Amino acid sequence: MEKIAALISGGVDSSLVVHQLCEQGYKPSLFYIKIGMDGAEYMDCSAEEDIELCKVIARKYGLSFEIVDLHREYWDNVAAYAIDKIRAGQTPNPDVMCNKLIKFGCFEQRVGKDFDFTATGHYATTVNRDGKTWLATAKDPVKDQTDFLAQIDSLQVAKLMFPIGHLLKSEVRKLAEKVSLPTAKRRDSQGICFLGKINYNDFVRRFLGEKQGRIVELESGAILGTHQGYWFHTIGQRKGLGLSGGPWFVVRKDVENNIVYVSRGYGVETQYGYEFSMPHFHYITDNPWRDNLRAPIDVTFKIRHTPEFIKGSLLPLEQGFHLVSSQKLQGIAPGQFGVIYDAQSHLCIGSGEIEV
Repeated sequence: MEKIAALISGGVDSSLVVHQLCEQGYKPSLFYIKIGMDGAEYMDCSAEEDIELCKVIARKYGLSFEIVDLHREYWDNVAAYAIDKIRAGQTPNPDVMCNKLIKFGCFEQRVGKDFDFTATGHYATTVNRDGKTWLATAKDPVKDQTDFLAQIDSLQVAKLMFPIGHLLKSEVRKLAEKVSLPTAKRRDSQGICFLGKINYNDFVRRFLGEKQGRIVELESGAILGTHQGYWFHTIGQRKGLGLSGGPWFVVRKDVENNIVYVSRGYGVETQYGYEFSMPHFHYITDNPWRDNLRAPIDVTFKIRHTPEFIKGSLLPLEQGFHLVSSQKLQGIAPGQFGVIYDAQSHLCIGSGEIEV
């Protein structure tokens, strides 16, 4: 029987993973990855309730449980990456980097290497084709998390198990209640993985401070108000601008002069674009278009975490790809990841940071 490490968080998804594995005859070792720092005035990540629920699950199934403290690795890698991107006026995706570098990176190096597989509560699946393991989408399109996994590599995906990827979220809840899991009705966690209950702006303020700047209408150049630092605002943002007569959307940032440019309403063309580049494209398993790197490639893609896939064409560049969308894209944000799927929206091929 294979040795399995199961990452649990105190939520219903990872708890049901444990149940599913035990039902299949496995006896997984349970691990909770700690990435918050106790006692820091700008954090609230002690996660005591999460850990207590993990212990309850471990006792219920008679399994070992261990806390793996990776907070230093997290802050040196993922948090530092996020702050650097925000300082540069870009929009980071810490969840993507957390999966790549921490959950399936540092954890693998410290603990996972001693196991045959690592099981998680992610909504994703894997398929084997031509002797290779590919990352594939989950049954539940709303909960599908392949976009958050789009920077992992072939070695990582080959060791991963996603026991609930074939279930809808509603089915997970029902099964959890049926087998009396204490997490069955617990609310899903929201927001960036490392922030816990802390407000995103409070986190950014702790590292970058405040600096007043102008909010300017892009079309007219009119000064509409002030902000406390371009780093608090993201491309496509609608809420939190404090402007009347809207809706207003952030469409551009002048990092050097600390200016946030806005435009009004959905009908304004400056909010939209049809294309972007990914000069540093990362394949998860392999390049399925190896023999077709001159002609446009039909794909589907996402530029943010949504259930919908958008059709587009990948145009090979000397390095990476240029993507042309079949429909208007609102709020293309440099620094975010363009996540590329096959034309059937089934296999997640890889991703690249967006440049415009």
